[in-house]
Amino acid sequence: MDNDVDLPGRAAPRDGRDSRWERHREERRTALVDATIRAIRTHGAGVGMDDIAAEAGTSKTVIYRHFDDKAGLYRAVASRIDGRVVGNVGAALGGPGTPPADTRELVASTVDAYLALVESDTEVYRFVVNRPLVDRPLTDDPVGGTVDQVTDQLTGLLLEALRSPATDPSRARTWAIALVGSVRAVADDWLATPEADRAPRAAVVDSLTDLAWHGLAPVLTARTATSPTTGDAPTPPTTSTL
Repeated sequence: MDNDVDLPGRAAPRDGRDSRWERHREERRTALVDATIRAIRTHGAGVGMDDIAAEAGTSKTVIYRHFDDKAGLYRAVASRIDGRVVGNVGAALGGPGTPPADTRELVASTVDAYLALVESDTEVYRFVVNRPLVDRPLTDDPVGGTVDQVTDQLTGLLLEALRSPATDPSRARTWAIALVGSVRAVADDWLATPEADRAPRAAVVDSLTDLAWHGLAPVLTARTATSPTTGDAPTPPTTSTL
């Protein structure tokens, strides 16, 4: 039987040229995102498509061929930054099994990881948050996706720190959302402050950590003070700042 004859129900073999073309397209998309980030750093968050095309050494038509439109290019840049944020915060949080006594330091590390990215790549952060290229609402909000991933990581940390199967996960998630939201809001205000009047990053980290810790410490302290042999439930805190 001729091996080149198609049989019913048998998928046609994939042409090697298709795979090479897909790799080429992915490499080209990566290079265009790199060029966009360089253009943002050079021209600021309000960079235009002409500046991006010039940095990439191509035309806007070619860029749209790879990303469909400006929103597609924005999503690709946001996805790149999303990976950095989630990776940095994940590294700061560490793995499971972290002793509760170290939780305050880990909260501080989480805050610092976020603010460090904001400080080191200010214009790129502004580009992602302010979306200057996007002229319509996005149903798939990249920033919201980043917030959700960081919130999930922090929720896991808080549940691990409490080390109690009776702890309501929704309560830990509420604390995580409050912390992540406050960090983002403070970061935006911090960037809006003239650099000459801007507090040092370390001072902002300390302030946010103190705010969070005064809310979390009573719960964590009550949990660690509970005798593991008696099974007594931890005393709920009387006040909370989160």
